[in-house]
Amino acid sequence: MTDITPFKIAIPEAKLADLHQRLANTILANEVPGAGWSYGPTTDFVAGMIDRLQNGFDWRAQEAAINQHPQFTTEIDGQTIHFLHVKAGTQNAIPLLLLHGWPGSFVEFLGAIAPLTAAGFDLVIPSLPGFGFSGPTREAGWNDGRIANALLELMSRIGYQRFGVQGGDAGAVIAPAIARAAPDRVIGVHVNAATMGFIPMGPIEPSDIASFSDAEKTRLQRLQQFMAERFGFNALQSSRPQTVAYGITDSPAGLIAWLADMFTGFGDSPDAVDRDKFLTNLLIYWFTGTAASSIRLYYENAHDPEAWSPKPNSGVPTGVAVFARDEVAIRRFSEDGNTITRWTELDSGGHFAALEVPQVWAAEVAAFFTGLK
Repeated sequence: MTDITPFKIAIPEAKLADLHQRLANTILANEVPGAGWSYGPTTDFVAGMIDRLQNGFDWRAQEAAINQHPQFTTEIDGQTIHFLHVKAGTQNAIPLLLLHGWPGSFVEFLGAIAPLTAAGFDLVIPSLPGFGFSGPTREAGWNDGRIANALLELMSRIGYQRFGVQGGDAGAVIAPAIARAAPDRVIGVHVNAATMGFIPMGPIEPSDIASFSDAEKTRLQRLQQFMAERFGFNALQSSRPQTVAYGITDSPAGLIAWLADMFTGFGDSPDAVDRDKFLTNLLIYWFTGTAASSIRLYYENAHDPEAWSPKPNSGVPTGVAVFARDEVAIRRFSEDGNTITRWTELDSGGHFAALEVPQVWAAEVAAFFTGLK
């Protein structure tokens, strides 16, 4: 089946009522007084998000705003794929595929649609398989490589043979994978929140560290601290995702806490993302029942025998944006597997830069791809 079907979000009132009932019955976790975020999201933060959902947050307004953009679904490789397709309305527009990661969604890019279409880009913004309105994955094996192939088919089905790809977080892994799979079709790859393929993946010789710049040493320290103290979510989602799945599928408070740890930089920047944008993204997971299937992506990649093997350089021009609160990518570790033609270090934004500073993010993305014309 290759049909492309128009789509609108229409969450049933019963699901909204169920959400509010569950929020009203929340049992908040106890915590160590004065510990802040050192153990994880605070009761004050979670309670505040619950209060916002119960008193003031307007899902219907968010739903209507999203529905202003053209949305579609199609089936690829047995899986529903939901996507936005927003055209610039100009001749010679550059097709651009925008890829989110976890725990994000297509919602990350909503604030950047206007500046990017104004700059001459036709945008295709999918929900990754297993995320949001692409629905739960229904079988094992949906790893980055399989997703890359499905998205290549999506672009063919829409009618784009040549296009650019931008990705952050998991999207920053999938975007280069698309370029490796079809280098003749991808005009350029741009990434932010980049890790795999852009950071050291093993021990580094002291002599090499001695040659690092001060900025590179700071990034290495940040990366090492993250791996030592904040990588537990990855270990669990890569090994026993179903264990945590029940809590984040059954309890909105549990989902708030699990996603908030990432969105707040583990408490380092709790106000970086506007709370209503955070809650809109969260409710996409909640209403579609995809909290469990989204974290299975980690398991599928961890159990892919090809995931950790060295990747060939596609030769496709690649741009890297390193935002201020998300500085871990190091250029020397990015060069072997990628053809870096633009490396930009910015003084604002973080891991969810498209949500946090959409105008800055969009300007950086537009500058890279416009330069490839």
